[in-house]
Amino acid sequence: MNRSLMVGAFVAAGLALFTTGLFVIGNRHEAFARHIELYTEFSNIAGIAQGAKVQVAGMDAGQVLEVQIPDSPPAKFKVKVRINEKLRGLVRTDSVATIGTEGVVGNRFVAISAGSPNAPPAAADATLSGIEPTDISALLDQAKGTIQNIDTTVLNANKLVTNADGLITSLGGNLNSTVNEVKTTVSNANELVTGLQQGRGTAGMLLRDETLAEQVRQAVTNAQSATSELKGAAANAGALVSDLQSKGLPQKVDDTLKEVKQTATNLNAASKDIRQTVTDFTRPDEGGRTAAVTLRESLSNVNVAAANMADDTEALKHNFLLRGFFRKRGYYNLAALSPDPYRKNPLFTAQNNDRAWLSADQLFRTGAHGQEELTTHGKSVLNSALAAYGGRLFQSPIIIEGYSDSDDGGDRATVSRLRSMLVRDYLQSHYRLDSNNLGTVFLEDRPPDGSGHTQWDGVAIVLLRAKP
Repeated sequence: MNRSLMVGAFVAAGLALFTTGLFVIGNRHEAFARHIELYTEFSNIAGIAQGAKVQVAGMDAGQVLEVQIPDSPPAKFKVKVRINEKLRGLVRTDSVATIGTEGVVGNRFVAISAGSPNAPPAAADATLSGIEPTDISALLDQAKGTIQNIDTTVLNANKLVTNADGLITSLGGNLNSTVNEVKTTVSNANELVTGLQQGRGTAGMLLRDETLAEQVRQAVTNAQSATSELKGAAANAGALVSDLQSKGLPQKVDDTLKEVKQTATNLNAASKDIRQTVTDFTRPDEGGRTAAVTLRESLSNVNVAAANMADDTEALKHNFLLRGFFRKRGYYNLAALSPDPYRKNPLFTAQNNDRAWLSADQLFRTGAHGQEELTTHGKSVLNSALAAYGGRLFQSPIIIEGYSDSDDGGDRATVSRLRSMLVRDYLQSHYRLDSNNLGTVFLEDRPPDGSGHTQWDGVAIVLLRAKP
């Protein structure tokens, strides 16, 4: 009697604890609150998946219900969200949705801004405008391009200064040479005229002949006229030099060159500051750790916390009070699938699961190091095969079965495992799929019974259907 009472009390306590847990979880996820469903569109969803958090004006408001895949590249992803009815008054027709990140490498969430007071409230199933998320790698590429442009500008400025110095030097030399030539010509003409007048030399002797004297006089007159013209040219040249000096042209040229040099110096200083900032970011701290090491340690801690949470969840699945509930809901672990148990598990081998059979010659080729790699054509084949599943690709658990018909048993296992991992890595990076919903299993050349194939060489992509 006492034993029956104890068993009954234990069962009643377990049911009460289980019921309390359900209400706590339901209340935490606002399962009993009233909601409104809205839509928004993005060209790049940046890792947003079903179940992601939704915030309105910075406050947790709901979650993402569905991500609809576009039919063509120009179209956008359509995201369906659900928010709490209490926050509906903040969501107006001019509210804008964007994609945010919790911390540097945290989870992605959809953020909806509060609308303006003059705009009407957003109706149910309305589509809000979406702002594309900012990509950190693109910002780094722009910063790198800016540094390169600064370096190019500094080099061009230095070349400009050098060319200007050469131009000033050449202009001054040519002007001085012209003035000296004019002065020399005037001096020679004066000496020639003076000698003729005084009768010195051969020309002076010829002047004693009246006929020749008349001719010489005419020549002297012509020479004097030429001398006057040369003097006028010299005077004009002198006036030109004085005018240039009075207007301060050399000083203006020097000032311009100084300004160009100062601009080049400022650009050099800016370039050094940018390089110093990059150096400070990558420089080790007092403990010898760089920012990259600190970030890597943070990611490692996150992975450890996730692994501990996964272990706790796995323990709950095997608890005798809760394992029936988890088994009925169809919970399973895709991280460790073994070939033999996989072939025997009706959940994975059920005929109502969707399977896409893709042969090895469609997807792979032997690379430079002797190992197979996924080709560009293979990626296109994968995209075409998965397009038929639409939004289910982000909702259903996916298993990649690897196959190889090699004659060597060891090669069959190795190649089939490599093929499944290559396809899994591509799907996760290209479609931003949740790693917890992706599993791989290598089955060599033997598909499960009832799958429609007795032997295969390539991969099969399986989308599991939820248990009824």
